Order: sequence, then C-alpha cells, then structure tokens
Amino acid sequence: MKIAIPKERRPHERRVAATPDTVKRFVQLGVDVSVETGAGENAAILDPAYTEAGATVHATRAETFAGADIILKVQRPRTNTDGGADGLADYPDGVILVALHNPYGDPIGVEHYAAKNIVSFAMEFLPRISRAQSMDVLSSQANLAGYKAVVDAAAQYGRGIPMMMTAAGRINPARVFVMGAGVAGLQAIATARRIGSVVSATDVRMAAKEEVESLGASFVMVEPDADDSGQTEGGYAKEMSEDYKRRQAELVAQHIADQDIVITTALIPGRPAPVLVTDEMIASMRAGSVLVDLAVEQGGNVTQSVGGEIVTTENGVIIMGLYNLPSRLASDASALYARNLFNFVELMVDKETKQLAIDWEDEIIVGSCLTRDGKIVHPALLPKNEAADEVQNEAGDEVKIRSEAAEEAATKPSSAAPPESPEPDPDIPTEEGA
Repeated sequence: MKIAIPKERRPHERRVAATPDTVKRFVQLGVDVSVETGAGENAAILDPAYTEAGATVHATRAETFAGADIILKVQRPRTNTDGGADGLADYPDGVILVALHNPYGDPIGVEHYAAKNIVSFAMEFLPRISRAQSMDVLSSQANLAGYKAVVDAAAQYGRGIPMMMTAAGRINPARVFVMGAGVAGLQAIATARRIGSVVSATDVRMAAKEEVESLGASFVMVEPDADDSGQTEGGYAKEMSEDYKRRQAELVAQHIADQDIVITTALIPGRPAPVLVTDEMIASMRAGSVLVDLAVEQGGNVTQSVGGEIVTTENGVIIMGLYNLPSRLASDASALYARNLFNFVELMVDKETKQLAIDWEDEIIVGSCLTRDGKIVHPALLPKNEAADEVQNEAGDEVKIRSEAAEEAATKPSSAAPPESPEPDPDIPTEEGA
C-alpha cells in the first residue's frame, strides 16, 4: 500500500498534508510514503526530514503519484475549469483522495472526481461524534485561526493592549469584541484575555453563553426566538429569523461603537457568510480601530472587507481580510492537520495485512465520502429528489431483504417441532373478544 503527498500549489497555501512524525507512523503501519520534493518547505520541513522519517522523496509529481493508493492533500486539486497548476488531470483514475474539498463552494470539482472514478473524502464533512474528534480538521485549524486573528489585530492596532500604569498616567486596556463563539471565536477570546484586553462576545447559540463567560468574557445577545437554540443538530450556528437578526443588529450596533478590535468568525455551512458588520457600524467606530474578518473567503461578515487585503476606511478603521489564517502558522497548522489525516486514514488500514480495508458501514467513512464508484454519493451534494430516492431505495432494499428472509424462514423446515398449543379455555376471553 502506498500513500502520496504532493506539494500544495494553490495561492496562500503554505501547509502540507504530512509531517515527518506522521510519515513515521504510516511506515510503522506498513505503508510506503512518497513525497513530492519541496512539499514541506513552506512549513519549515525540508526533504531530508522526510527521508529520515522513512519516506521516498521524488523530483516530479508523476513519480510521486505512481502506484499510489491514497493521495493526501490540504486543499483540493484544481479542476479543468480552475486552470493553473495542481490540475486534477495529474491524479490517477480510481485513487483515494483525502483533503479539504470545499464541496459546497466547488460542486463542479466533485463532479470531476466522479468522472475520474476517484474515491474522495472531505475532511470538513466528518460527523461531529466523539470518535471523530481526533480527526476534526475544522477544529484544529480554527483554533489557530482564532489565535492568529488576535495576534494580527494587535500588530495593526496602534495602541497598547493591556492596561499599563506609568508615572505619566494610565493606559486603558483595549476592548475586543468577538462575533461568533465557535472554536475560532473561543480561541480568539482566550488569546485576547491572555494579552490583557477587556473581551466581550456574541453568538446566536444560547449554549455559547456559558463557554464565553467561562473564559472571562461578557456575553452580548438579545433574547432568542421562543424554543430556538440557535444551532443545528450538528451543533453549528444556523440562520436566524429576520426579526432576530434585526434585534441583534441593533444591539451590536450600540456595542461595537465602543470597541477597539472586532473579530468576526460567523460561518453557516453551505451558505455565504452572514453580514454582521454593516457600513453604518463601521462608520460608528473610532479611527485606528481594527476589524478582522475570518469569513472573508465565503463572502465576509464585514461589508467593506476585501479578500486578501488590509484596507483602511475613510474614517480610519482598519479592516483585515487576509486569506487562510491557519496557513500563516504553517508549521503548527501542518502538524495538527497531518495528525488529523493520519487518524482518519488509520481507519482504512488493516493492521495485520497492511492493506486497505475500508468499512463502508462506518459512519465516519460514510459521512465524509463525496464520490465512489464513479458517482456522487454524499446526500448533501445530491439534488433533493435524488437524495430522497436514494433513501427510499435503501429502505426498499432493506424491506426486500427482510421479506426474502421471512419467506425463506417460512419455507425452510424447522429443526425442532414447535410445542403444541393448549386448547383455549372458554372462561378466559381471547384478545379479539376482550
């Protein structure tokens, strides 16, 4: 069995899908690992480190992919419509491809996987169950993004962050407001608190209140709609009613005018990022205040954020819309991501035979698989009528199997005669007569 690690070629991507640590673990599983030369150099991992760990480093992508059963990547390869380097045409037909595929943002790419008979797994589609926590790439990368957002904001902010007492007077602490208390938001809160700022946060999920306050921040939130927890069954924030969004916007508008640093982290899976900070809110902020938009790659939470850039508004507010914050901490981000991938791939390897042994009934495997047998198989990516038909077909197959089993049981002679039924007692009513 062979695993291939190509070099990432998309803009703003510095991470790599394997580290010397995970290469050693794969080798211990009996897996051959091939790495494209230079794959880890942007994450401060040079080719000799991979060689020492037991991998074979190849000069070309074709050599790296030759004979590979599994290809591990950070970001999805480019399809024919993307153009540029890292094209899907380089990838062997029928290979297993594990990466962050952005299936909602690139549905055409998923169709190309099916056309090449690629078995693709999207790490962002892992089910939120305890057994999958060690594979949760969204959490591991969001943690770093939340930390980096605060560090970058502090570097742009032209004043001190903690309170300082001097002979010349006191410097007040910076006020930091975090919008969205998911993994990235909570890490941003913790980091901002560690460097001495006064922190507040908001989220549509009532469950976030306790987490925010446990980190020493105050929670800013309007009363939710009746019997509305603000989250999906999977624990993600969901789209709220228009009335809720209006009331929340009014409260935030009052609060944001007094903040020095605002970090927005709100994302809704499968939808554009919700707008949290409007032009009017930006106009109310003081000159020198900093806004960090972590959702800029999905449309942005801030109306005036520009993807990949740091801009200053007419009233002097600095808006940071930098792409791919985890990649700006490439060494640590790669280490965490590579461990997530190892834990996932380990599920698919038989430790005795050292060969692929995929359990297609495992909910982790099923929940993350996008394409298989030349078809798109994930229900979230199928048209609603097709998804319904798929469920109905599965239910029909199960009924058919049960019916066939019952028919077989009825016609099959029993190995033991059933006990004779006693004569009914006329004084005891039957079920029908009772």
